[in-house]
Amino acid sequence: MDARFTRMDHHDGISRYGASLMAAVAPYAQVTMLIHDERQLALLPDLPWVKINSPLSPLELFVSRHVNKLGADLVFCPMQTMGSWGRKYPLVLTLHDLIYYEHPAPPGFLPAPVRVLWRLYHKAYWPQRMLLNRANVVATISNTTLSLMRQHKLTKRPVRIIGNAPQGERTPRDPGVTPEKTLTYMGSFMPYKNVETLIRGMAELPDFTLNLLSRITPERRAELAALVPAGASVVFHNGVTDAEYDELLLRTTALVTLSKAEGYGLPLVEAMALGTPVVVADTAIFREVGGKAAQYVPADSAHDFAVAVRSLADPAEWAACSSASVAQAATFSWDSSAQELLAIAQELSPPR
Repeated sequence: MDARFTRMDHHDGISRYGASLMAAVAPYAQVTMLIHDERQLALLPDLPWVKINSPLSPLELFVSRHVNKLGADLVFCPMQTMGSWGRKYPLVLTLHDLIYYEHPAPPGFLPAPVRVLWRLYHKAYWPQRMLLNRANVVATISNTTLSLMRQHKLTKRPVRIIGNAPQGERTPRDPGVTPEKTLTYMGSFMPYKNVETLIRGMAELPDFTLNLLSRITPERRAELAALVPAGASVVFHNGVTDAEYDELLLRTTALVTLSKAEGYGLPLVEAMALGTPVVVADTAIFREVGGKAAQYVPADSAHDFAVAVRSLADPAEWAACSSASVAQAATFSWDSSAQELLAIAQELSPPR
């Protein structure tokens, strides 16, 4: 399993997805992780590993030369970019979402030349088709993305859902305990995440504090801080540990996000698993993940966002949303995702 997209200090969405899936598959199969830097091991399960080139290296074109020697029955990559020239093994590539066709600004951590290629790549769908059609099977993480893939005819290969899920066993909070008047946002600060509307909505929530948890550049922080309404309380944490994140979720009134595009929305299911209600943008993917448990508002309406938060000030409403959230989160599990990948492996592996 390709672990080279694992971060070295803290997980992002792709990093956490890959690490969690590897841990879930390991009890059922012999898993070898492909890494490119030993610092990645700090965020990965304790499994056998092999060090090869970075996925951003020009050597990626020839990565199959290394992988062929491992005699793998199946190689799974949590992205769609893994080199495949000359491979002698079944390959599963993953497409999480189509966000960057609508919102083409690339992640800031990518090197400048890669960011240029990123923008060019997302100007048309044919490069995506070329990448995906190299696989035996394409994985994705939601029915929403699957529908978009079919709409744009992105691959001729079978597409299977290997979904996201909450982390480990999580003990939900007591729905009878009144939450503190805080709101929690976990996610990046890229423009499509629409954090601006959350901040504007705090003008109508002067008795609440909005916690923005993720790391942020000084420049982006200055941009957002300038939008904070007079009298509003907004706290920039600039990164939190997993333990701090859970501790905040167990106290807060709601996890909030008005993101206009997501492949899944992992913070939603993480919060709901702990019994924390969610107030989110009314999008197809959030409807899929949040079900009947979430509070949905128009993405650009700061007023409707504030009204939804206010509704949770009613103890009975909050308790009902908390219980519904736990039930909805339970419909997602890493074990189910592991079983789907194992079924693919059985279908593609050559008979012994």
